[in-house]
Amino acid sequence: MRLVLGKSLIELGLKYRDLYVVDADSASHTMTSLFAENFPDRFVNVGISEQDLVGVASGLASCGKRVVVCTYTSFLMRAWEQIRNTVARAKLNVKLVGTHSGISNFGDGPSHQCFEDIALMRVIPNVKVVVPADSVELRQCLNELLRDEGPAYMRVGRDEDFRVYDECRCELGVANVVVDGYDVVIVAIGSMVSESVKAVKELEGLGISAAVIDSHTVKPLDSNTILKYVRATGAVVVAEEHNVLGGLGSAVAEVVVRDYPVPMEFVGVRDMFGHSARSLEDLRKFLGLTSSDIVRAATKVVRSR
Repeated sequence: MRLVLGKSLIELGLKYRDLYVVDADSASHTMTSLFAENFPDRFVNVGISEQDLVGVASGLASCGKRVVVCTYTSFLMRAWEQIRNTVARAKLNVKLVGTHSGISNFGDGPSHQCFEDIALMRVIPNVKVVVPADSVELRQCLNELLRDEGPAYMRVGRDEDFRVYDECRCELGVANVVVDGYDVVIVAIGSMVSESVKAVKELEGLGISAAVIDSHTVKPLDSNTILKYVRATGAVVVAEEHNVLGGLGSAVAEVVVRDYPVPMEFVGVRDMFGHSARSLEDLRKFLGLTSSDIVRAATKVVRSR
């Protein structure tokens, strides 16, 4: 994911001569170092000072530049007040990219594992929230965000666990239907899209047909596509590598409870911090973020219809 982010920024730097990238002393980890090598005059390293990171980006955007801000997700949240009061209120053209999100930085423990960012960003007015499922979608979403005006936040994992797409389209605010089905719909983002695809195969063995929606844009949410499948299946599971409070599950529930209430289950982090783990899979099992957890949730909602 990080490598494709870095390479995509080079492509965008060639396309947009007004593109600046601002990093907080993490370029070798976020791979914005690739942009810095190619466009040193349009790269700014502010050091380990995330509030200044957003402040410098806001200044550049105020001067008419396109700006991509990039650092670890957990540390970018230090600048929430600057994002709210400077970027969002003025509707500045700043794209905030948080890397090493969710459980992807499994080895560095809870200080580096962020499960709260989607909730924090989706409550800020004017800010779009995008979570690509894999590196193919990341590239497309980043292109779309740079074409779009105004503030946005994109959440990126450290590495790619499982490729979902050979090719795809990322239209902001329009979800991708990855798998069709008629018994239950699984709405997922990020790495949980691939876990949902794995769950579909397990559910087939149980005689359950599951659809998978990749809701890459959490805000604005594609309520039309979600409600279409909720009405067709009568059961929904939301899967996200994020706290079950305030994230995609909350966004989907806000739509479902208002327009078409059905049995609903949430697969996500249960209001807790992570911990250091030997592998991504160990942490995924500890937090209940596996395909098997999705299968259990889907089976439960189908039986309770």
